Amino acid sequence: MIAPEQTSQRAVSFPATPVFTTGNRNNNPSSYIVTFFYYIYTPETHKINTKLNIMSQNKTNFAIPLAFVGMMFFAIGFALGINSLLVPVLQGSLGISNAASYLIIAATFIPFLIFGYPAGLTIKAIGYKRTMSLSFFIFAVAFYLFILSADGKSFPLFLLASFISGAANAFLQASVNPYITILGPIESAAKRISIMGICNKLAWPIPSIFIVWLLEKDVHLIGIQDLGLPFIIIIIAFIILGIMAFFAPLPEVKAAGEDESADASAACPYAAGKTSVFQFPHLLLGCLALFLYVGVETVSLGTLVDYANALQLPNAANYAWIAPIGIVIGYICGIIFIPKYISQAAALKICSIVAIIGSLLVVLTPEAISIYFISFMALGCSLMWPALWPLAMADLGKFTKAGSSLLIMAMFGGAVIPTLYGWLKDVATPQHAYWLCLPCFLFILYYGIAGYKIRTK
Repeated sequence: MIAPEQTSQRAVSFPATPVFTTGNRNNNPSSYIVTFFYYIYTPETHKINTKLNIMSQNKTNFAIPLAFVGMMFFAIGFALGINSLLVPVLQGSLGISNAASYLIIAATFIPFLIFGYPAGLTIKAIGYKRTMSLSFFIFAVAFYLFILSADGKSFPLFLLASFISGAANAFLQASVNPYITILGPIESAAKRISIMGICNKLAWPIPSIFIVWLLEKDVHLIGIQDLGLPFIIIIIAFIILGIMAFFAPLPEVKAAGEDESADASAACPYAAGKTSVFQFPHLLLGCLALFLYVGVETVSLGTLVDYANALQLPNAANYAWIAPIGIVIGYICGIIFIPKYISQAAALKICSIVAIIGSLLVVLTPEAISIYFISFMALGCSLMWPALWPLAMADLGKFTKAGSSLLIMAMFGGAVIPTLYGWLKDVATPQHAYWLCLPCFLFILYYGIAGYKIRTK
């Protein structure tokens, strides 16, 4: 094993600038965009008078893709946030156990394991933008199945609908996460992902609040027979988003060293000598950290309404905001402090410690106030995703898409950890079930301290 500082400073998967694959850069207007980012972000910055003019002309070209991808991150959060409502509604309407109801969340995340690699192949075949568009139409199919499930009061059909929704999410996550990571300098990737994270996490409580508002009923009064109209509206929204994504002005991007060429090998010499994506220990440990992170974040976001119901708190749907508020506060801190004041690795360590403290407060304080400390867990989770992705994907070169697929598959943790939580809730108490989060946060802390540094010869 060798320490990362012994590797070349240039041995990173991502260039200081994104490489836009829009054709012959000598005869194409997009060459000016490439030139702009080269002059702005590379260490060998050319001090020429025209730099500010180029920056002014192309600033919107970089902002527009961020705006469209932000909209897609919002859609991801909305689709996952629907589980916060489905769990208590299915418990009340079908009389199923806690463990069985949390299979809805498991069915949403199992597709990440199954479709993570096929999603990578799809991106390679049709590109990032068309894969994003495809995912929204899959979402529409899933929510149509939710309507059929409600009409037939069929729990297995609900699981199938959740599975298809998860497949759509896998394809969308596989395209938007590496895209936003590559779209700019790797050192500020956590800042861009933090901006996207705000869009994502603010969407989590929206489904519960929207459906409660539309139906004019509290959560415990909603039955599965009431879900038809809200889901029809959601289907229409996803179809519109699919069309918008198809025509969105999103350039195709590639990471440094991703192409099989001599220049690519020079751009990322660490990856050039590797023959398999499994030869990157920092990536594999990052996958495990991401597996645990997605699981505990899903617990903090997806169990609030159910936990409020278990504590017999009034207006349970309103508690869905507790975790997103904590996460958004963390994302804002990430935007302000990364990388100007702290590194991505330092942010991961700080957030892990905050999450550990939060998980202890949730299980050790009186029940009446314990639900509010879930916001500390969520605050800790906030910068884990933005930090884990660039740390795990560094130095992958030609294995960038394969590494991205592995990280998407690691999101399977969202199926395992919440299901274990549901089982612990049945055999123990809703509050003590949160003990499950503590060892997960401890491993993520290890990765932020040492795991991401590991390299092999």
